[in-house]
Amino acid sequence: MTADFLFDRPRKPAGLFGKSFSIALLLAGYSALCWLAFSESLRNWEKVWSYRETFWNGWLTTVQISAAALVLSSLIGGATALARRSNFLPLRYTAIAYVETVRGLPLMVLVLFGFYGVANALGWQDRVSAGIVILSLFSGAYIAEMIRSGIESVGRSQWDSARAIGLTPTQTYRFVVFPQVLRQILPPLAGQFSSLIKDSSLLYIIGIPELTFAANQVNSATYSTFESFVPLGICYLLLTLPVSLWTKRLEKKTRYET
Repeated sequence: MTADFLFDRPRKPAGLFGKSFSIALLLAGYSALCWLAFSESLRNWEKVWSYRETFWNGWLTTVQISAAALVLSSLIGGATALARRSNFLPLRYTAIAYVETVRGLPLMVLVLFGFYGVANALGWQDRVSAGIVILSLFSGAYIAEMIRSGIESVGRSQWDSARAIGLTPTQTYRFVVFPQVLRQILPPLAGQFSSLIKDSSLLYIIGIPELTFAANQVNSATYSTFESFVPLGICYLLLTLPVSLWTKRLEKKTRYET
């Protein structure tokens, strides 16, 4: 009976009082949590505050890396998803090998191997650009699988109908397939984009001065572990929450009755 009451009834739009009460309750919970966390360590924040420029520079580097990797990984994922459906077998098998290899290895291993192995062998010494490419290749493999599964979820009748009205393969993908794929993959794509931003923290192991690298520096200088990593979490929230809100807005725009 309780489960039926909670989940089976249609959801009604919340009124102004309900929204206000829920927001107030949420804020009260957050305030209590913050008070419990910060009340015993207020004296240490002054030391960490003196390193605010270090956090700021690290945050800007993380923003740059994440923005570039979001674009590049999307391009890699889309191209790989199409390559996996290609009739040219070497191209298809290369795409499959890339996806399965990347998905089977931890990101830390890929970062170390990609920079100290491949990049150094090629004479590529720019850590930031190498980190962007490595992060994009890692995320691109997962995005490729999302796009591929979205394409394969489109019914065969859709492809036949597009062919019947004279659409070329390119037009079929553009006007028939991709609009449906976008609607299907937006929720997991939002999660992958958020994971990509957080995964950029592992680039500190190759010496990129991003946000996690900055937090470790402040921690080493002040011996204030808690106070050094709380700003780290807040800064990552400031990056991931807009991505989630943006994709939810896109979901509403692309939602339609089937």
